[in-house]
Amino acid sequence: MDYELRRAREKLNKEQNERKEIARKRLERERKAKEEARKQREALDAERSRRVFDAEQAQIKADDEMQESLLVGRGIVFCRVWEAVACQGSGDKIKLPASCFNELSEGGAFDKGPLYFKLSVVHQEGKSDVVDEKEKSRSTHSGVLEFTADEGFVGLPPHVWLNLFPGDAPAIPLIEVRYAWLPKGTYAKLQPLRVGFSDLPNHKAILETTLRQHATLSEDDIFIVTYGDLVYKLKVLELKPSSSVSVLETDIEVDIVGPDAAVENSHDNVLKPLTFGKSEFGMVDEGHYTYYKFSIDIATWETIASGDATVEVRIEPETNSGDSDIYISKHPLIFPTRHQHEWSSHDIGSKTLILSSKDKSLEAGTYTLGVYGFKGETKYHVSVNVQDVRNQKVGQKVASSSSSMDVDTVECKNCKRYIPSRSIALHEAYCSRNNVVCQHTGCGVVLRVEEAKNHVHCQKCGQPFHQEEMEKHMKVFHEPLYCPCGIVLEKEDMVQHQASVCPLRLVPCRFCGDMVQAGSSAIDVRDKLRGLSEHESLCGSRTAPCDSCGRSVMLKDMDIHRVAVHQKN
Repeated sequence: MDYELRRAREKLNKEQNERKEIARKRLERERKAKEEARKQREALDAERSRRVFDAEQAQIKADDEMQESLLVGRGIVFCRVWEAVACQGSGDKIKLPASCFNELSEGGAFDKGPLYFKLSVVHQEGKSDVVDEKEKSRSTHSGVLEFTADEGFVGLPPHVWLNLFPGDAPAIPLIEVRYAWLPKGTYAKLQPLRVGFSDLPNHKAILETTLRQHATLSEDDIFIVTYGDLVYKLKVLELKPSSSVSVLETDIEVDIVGPDAAVENSHDNVLKPLTFGKSEFGMVDEGHYTYYKFSIDIATWETIASGDATVEVRIEPETNSGDSDIYISKHPLIFPTRHQHEWSSHDIGSKTLILSSKDKSLEAGTYTLGVYGFKGETKYHVSVNVQDVRNQKVGQKVASSSSSMDVDTVECKNCKRYIPSRSIALHEAYCSRNNVVCQHTGCGVVLRVEEAKNHVHCQKCGQPFHQEEMEKHMKVFHEPLYCPCGIVLEKEDMVQHQASVCPLRLVPCRFCGDMVQAGSSAIDVRDKLRGLSEHESLCGSRTAPCDSCGRSVMLKDMDIHRVAVHQKN
């Protein structure tokens, strides 16, 4: 009996425990469901609040951008995001789609003067893990060249592309194009990124010619100035009255500061100053140039022009050093080369060039001396001196050929010299054994027997040389040289070609004063008859006010205007 009661009690307790466990689990599930529902409600509320906040921020940003556009564009709002494509052109003028023309015209942009745009790089999420703030906010300004780009694209010339994408551009480069109004610039501080820019003759005129192709400048921009084959990059450090300005129809005060000391200048074209009477040590590698400059002032030139002095340029190589050549040019040709120079010397060993008043190209001015490494590394000492020739003794005149008519002299059959008749037999016997006459046409020089084997003539020009000099002569004077215009000539012809014929030679423009490529003749028949080059025809089309009447006249027509209207010669 007790056993059955105990079994019944145990069974009852077990059932009660099971029911309690079930109830506990049900309450736990209900609690978890309520907690999950509460979290979902909180997440929905947070998401709803975030969306409302983002919408408010987006509206604020849109309002700010609208206000900024209205402020920057002086009441004109124009902003688009397009894919950038590279296009040909100089300066900073971009190409826009044709649809922009009507929109800008309807907005009255053309009534406010030249069009300017702010170009900003659009950072694409996921393209790069790390993007610094400078790269993310990179921007510049530009003008507009024409409305011929494809829809959805904007054409960027090399200058604009370099400033927006100085490194590798993304696969799909997107930029934001926003209309902007810019004040006229009054001041600019520029810094060349390599040495030598200030050595260019009239470098500010060259800079003015380059800026004439630009509509805007922005701080931290880099633009390129070319002078013949030389390329210089200049960075904009400071602008006034704002960080971005217009450079159209305005006078800007320009300061050019020296390049950064950390700029690498190995083998750069740098002019080292030379002082008259002072020797300078130098070194040049094979195939490279080292350049020096010296100036002839008015007083020195007057002494040279009177025939009382000459300019002596001397280079003395060190023992067991390589071989070099020297080339000299007068500015504006500031960097003479093997095929573009005024004077040169190719002697083996020491070299001396004498410049006197007989040289038509010599006058007061600045000159460049280029030392070219012909073979191996050359260590040398170079000097420029003004030599006084007034006290130099004049040598005695050589006896005239009339001596051949003297009765007591006879012509030697071997060396053709006139020898006293009493010793002619002895002389001829000695001369025939020890001397030989060069049989080359037009030479006839008398040589010692041991010297004759080293006496050779160039097969192309016929000039006589020592055997050791022939290899250098052939390489310097007869090796084909390639002109950038496509002509292939030997040295002498190349020097003449680049001095007077080559369309890529630098000549001064009669209107802007800059040294520009000669180019071809003007396309316009009237300009061609005036002798204007292609650049001068375009440069002379700019207008300037007449000094007498104030009318705007094209520069190339100014002389005709003064004669026809004001009767001035």
